Amino acid sequence: MLTIALSKGRILDETLPLFAAAGIEPAVDPSRSRKLILESTRADIRFVIIRAADVPTYVQFGAADAGVVGKDLLLEHGGEGLYELLDLKIAACRLVVAEPAELAAGDDPSSWSRLRIATKYPRITRKHFAAKGVQTEIIKLYGSMELAPLVKLSDRIVDLVATGGTLHANGLVEVEKIADITSRLVVNRASMKTRGAKLNSLIESLKEAVGTASAAA
Repeated sequence: MLTIALSKGRILDETLPLFAAAGIEPAVDPSRSRKLILESTRADIRFVIIRAADVPTYVQFGAADAGVVGKDLLLEHGGEGLYELLDLKIAACRLVVAEPAELAAGDDPSSWSRLRIATKYPRITRKHFAAKGVQTEIIKLYGSMELAPLVKLSDRIVDLVATGGTLHANGLVEVEKIADITSRLVVNRASMKTRGAKLNSLIESLKEAVGTASAAA
């Protein structure tokens, strides 16, 4: 049996139609069930519902054969022990540097030398600014990132942005894009060797579903 790791929220809402198009659906509605392991309409596939940040770890260590996870979490995790095999082209957003509008009015990113940044992506943030020769003091937070500059906890933030509405509502503006983000299908490396036929069949079915959805968009 193949075990596929998913997480509740926007990614799950946009992933399930792709799996349905590939002929795979949860046996019960994930939004109404408290179960963490869900059987599917196929006897050889089941889903596990976990925190988004844990999906790469479950796949890396073989607790799940495959999973759907945002590119942001893959970059932060590092991708050890798994293959990133398919861009599902869902849950699109971008990872950005943002700062208060009044600071941005006279700011020049090319002159940055040392920054204090609040983020839940310390690995990505360090790597991005190290490549630019900018020293960083990173404060790791788990939510309400936009609050940090408002209470002087940090000068800037690195966070995901979809529409920019939350930034605007809190007086922040995007000043630099780090990466475009979509959700990806990842597969455990050992599973790819031992269950390759089943996984390749799943991947091809999802590729077709993604292609159909993209063409209809």
